[in-house]
This record gives sequence, structure tokens and C-alpha cells, in this order.
Amino acid sequence: MATIKFFIQSSRNPAGIYVRLREGRDIDAKAKTKFIVSINEWSQKKGRPIHLKSESLKKLKSDLDKFSNQLQDHYNRHVGKSDINSLWLKDFINPPITEDYIPNKLVDYFDFYISRKNHNIDDDSIRKYKNVKEILKEYQAYSKKVLFVKDINENFRSKFIDYTIDIQRYQKGTVSRMIKFIKTVCYHAERNQVEVSPELRGLTPLKEDRGPVIYLSQDEIEIIESVYLKQNKLINARDWLIISIETGQRISDFMNFTKDKIRHEKGKLLLEFTQMKTGTNISLPLSKKMKRILEKYDGDFPPKFNEGDYNELIKEVCQIAGLTKQIVGNKIDSQLNRKVQGKYKKFELVSSHIGRRSFATNNFGRVPTAVLMSITGHKNESTFLKYIGKTTTEMSHLMAQYIND
Repeated sequence: MATIKFFIQSSRNPAGIYVRLREGRDIDAKAKTKFIVSINEWSQKKGRPIHLKSESLKKLKSDLDKFSNQLQDHYNRHVGKSDINSLWLKDFINPPITEDYIPNKLVDYFDFYISRKNHNIDDDSIRKYKNVKEILKEYQAYSKKVLFVKDINENFRSKFIDYTIDIQRYQKGTVSRMIKFIKTVCYHAERNQVEVSPELRGLTPLKEDRGPVIYLSQDEIEIIESVYLKQNKLINARDWLIISIETGQRISDFMNFTKDKIRHEKGKLLLEFTQMKTGTNISLPLSKKMKRILEKYDGDFPPKFNEGDYNELIKEVCQIAGLTKQIVGNKIDSQLNRKVQGKYKKFELVSSHIGRRSFATNNFGRVPTAVLMSITGHKNESTFLKYIGKTTTEMSHLMAQYIND
């Protein structure tokens, strides 16, 4: 019997899961599956998720077991009859679609689209397309109707919005992005001679309600810096929080800071790294606060945390600091397994991203926007303004202040 093992080989988060099939010395095949996982939730030694507490990880474990059984059966049918190699394994994972078959059912076309675009879009985009496909499958089950590409019209838009917002409680912004993904797939289908609705191009995204921008004010940061903490892990987490506020980076970047990324230039200390998401090379001068933190750790950064532990610890730090006022924000609903808007205590809404947003928001108007965008990695000014909760009108008022001063 062949041995089947799963593993990851990427530092990106989430990471794609690979499978390896081996038997004896002659058969050794490896390929990337369609499954993804957060790297801090995966055991490379066991080849499976570390914890099975959440429903998503339980499902992943079940899906991997099912995949393994199907692969074993497929192997048993082909061993001795076919060349068992990595190409054979890839064809099992992504069965080749014959040129003369182009699906006209929407869910099937999502698979076709992903297979054609697989090497031209990143893993994160593939994951998003797959998520939309799963939501469409749920919608089909709810509406008891199979969707064809040509069915994507105004009637579909209206009913899909009712289903996703009123019944499934998705936020408007999320649903708007789903519709954009669906339209992109339909445009691709049209180029492949699949019939589309004449109303397709007229389908507009939802007018989004600008959600609350959660960040830490300068006063709140000062309180967090000065509050007494007993446990070392809380002190370490607070230091990372301050580092994230001072640098404006994502956790995938700042939690990988090391002292060998610091260099001296003309009497200044510069932190140099490449952003994981954007691939942008960043060079930042170390602030006084960061220098003080590094001095505590003999010139190095604090002990590292995985993202889940870090999020819980900085919530606790902010709770101790008294950030208990109720504000409107988005918080994960454990039953729905996605964010739901409501009124929560501020510390409950704190996560690893708050440092980056606090940096951008607090420095807006003090530091040139172009400089802020170069540090945060935003390419588009309108996206940046939306990120910090500013409108173009507010930008005009700010410019007027500069002109009048």
C-alpha cells in the first residue's frame, strides 16, 4: 500500500497544502492540493491541523482524510497500468478539462476559471474565488435552483443580496466583493462563447456603509505604554503592539523582525525588510520608542508569538489598560464563523491589525500621505483614505487648512 502524507512548504499565510504519495523506491509523487491552512494551525510532523477545536479545522481534517482515501483508491486502480508520477498526481487533483467542454453552469465555471487562471493569480485570490463558489452552492441549495452563467442578472442580484445580507448576515462590503468576483467569472465565460445575460454589465456593486475604523488614539497608546502588567508574556505582547504602531506593518512582517535586519547608516539605525504581501522593500528609521524596547532585549526584538496567541494577549493588555468603552465594530461570531457588526467593548475589537491602522490614522495630516502610503504599502490613495476612514472631502478640508495657514 502506498504511503500518503500531507505537508506545507511555504512561509506565506495561509499556505497551500501539498500531498506526497510514495511506495518503495520507484514511486514518489508530489503535488499541491486545493486545500489551504494557516501555518500556525498546522503540524508538519503529523501532517494535519494541530488543533481540531474549530469547525473549519475539523472540516479540513475530514476533507484531507476523504482526499487520502480517494487518492488511495485511485492509485490502486492505476498502479501497474499507468506511470505513477507527479503529473499523474496533478491530473488526479485537477482533472484536465477537454477543449471541447466549457461548462455553462455557474458553479462549474468557477472551477473552470480557477483551473485556467491557476498560474496567473495568487493563492489568496484562488481562496477567495473558492469561497464565493461555496457560497453560491449554498445559495443554490437554499433557492432550490441550479444557476447557469446566463442567470446572472438583476433578478439574481436582488435575490442573492437578500440571501447573503438578510439571511446569512454578511456585510454589504463582503457581498459587493462577491458580486464583483461573480461578474469577473461571467466575463471570462463570455469570452469563451458561453451565453451571458444582457443585464450583466449593468449589475452594480452595493453602496457600502463605511464601517467603523478601529484604532488606538495617542492618549490610549500612552495609557497602554504606562499600565502595570504582571506577566512577562503580556509585557512582551505590549512591546510588539508598540512596535507595530511605530512601524505600521502587518503581523506577517513585524513578527519576523530580527536584529540582523537593523543596520547603521550615517549615525542612524535603519530597519530594512521586504513586505511579505506586497514584495516591497522597506527601510524605516528606528524610533525612540523602538530603541528603548530593543534595549530591554539586548538589542533584539521581544519573544515571538503566533497570531492567535498575540491577538488574545493584546486584547488582555488593552482590557487591563481600561479600554472598555462600548463602540460599534466588527467581531467574529463563533456560530457564523465570520465578522458581525455590533456594539462591543473596545478591547474586544483589538487585533494584530490595529497597530498598522493606528500608525496610518494618527500620522495622517502630520506626515505626507505619499510617505505614509510608501510605508504601509498602499498603492492607491483612495484605498488608503478608506483604510483610515477619511473621505476625499476631509482631504479637501485638510488641504484648505494648509493653504490658509
